[in-house]
Amino acid sequence: MSALADGEPLIRWSWIGDHTDELTTLTLHHLKLALLPILFGLIIAIPLGIVCVRWRWLYPPTLGVANVLYGVPSLALFMLFIPYFGIGSGGKADFTIILPLTLFSLSVLVPNVVDGLRSVPDPVRQAATAMGFGTLRRLVQVELPIAVPVVIAGARVATVASISLVSVGVLIGNGGLGQLFIDGYARDFTTPLLVSCVLIIVLALFSDGVLVTAQRLLTPWARTRRSNG
Repeated sequence: MSALADGEPLIRWSWIGDHTDELTTLTLHHLKLALLPILFGLIIAIPLGIVCVRWRWLYPPTLGVANVLYGVPSLALFMLFIPYFGIGSGGKADFTIILPLTLFSLSVLVPNVVDGLRSVPDPVRQAATAMGFGTLRRLVQVELPIAVPVVIAGARVATVASISLVSVGVLIGNGGLGQLFIDGYARDFTTPLLVSCVLIIVLALFSDGVLVTAQRLLTPWARTRRSNG
């Protein structure tokens, strides 16, 4: 870039100080666009995974549909939702990004929910049944807690992918921190480009850390087992 050829520094720190409010707004908006799809994805994937475990014949076609959707280029899928939610940033237009990313997340979340539930040992199910647990109570109090580590492992992968894919939305006017890519490229200015990359990486690491912490809180028996070992 010409800024580097002219001897300018790689990052202009004064620009960061002058745009703190804008960076904060873009970061929070990026986080919203990335995390709501994971939340919606889990709301869909958990009952769908339970159904696929109960009726095994449903799993192959369900996984096939999820994988086909994941194979569609993100920008193409974003554009399919433009007639319904419009373009731009904020309000209803955010769903042009959120809903496609929700569909993308299912290709990771559904298999992990199914694998997590299938990882519950049969003796554990039988013991719960012998103790008088009904099907629903056994699912909620026994099977889902045991499946938590596998489900959260999928959520971690889906979250990092979602945080990355949000930036593509800048091509339809709504990409969170991706807006800095366009601004930096248009002005031949490296600082916004580098700052956006760093912030996206920080968001991914932060979100992953939150999910790891949530897993530890939801599976206290795992910490006890490790400490006893």
